[in-house]
Amino acid sequence: MKLEKAADQLEALGNPTRLQLYRTLVRAGDEGLPVGRLQEKLDIAASTLSHHLKRLVDTGLVTQERQATTLICRAHYPGMQALIGYLADECCADGTCPPVAKEAVV
Repeated sequence: MKLEKAADQLEALGNPTRLQLYRTLVRAGDEGLPVGRLQEKLDIAASTLSHHLKRLVDTGLVTQERQATTLICRAHYPGMQALIGYLADECCADGTCPPVAKEAVV
């Protein structure tokens, strides 16, 4: 992944509404969600949802598929994995990784 693409995706996810929308689609799994169901879940206007979806589609984080009269939106998991990989690829490349925190015993 190139720096510019990662920056575009991170910028798109930097908006709270788009981040909430994206996380909703990630939770929905490969089945995705129809636009109407997304609008209900997020309680936002159709025009606002359309604007935010377009940005996520343009950056490669979301795909859309028309099924008859229904538009299904899905998280593009390869795009998500590429972004996560890009962020983690050079972890501690120039130094020592911090110790892994132990889980608290409750």
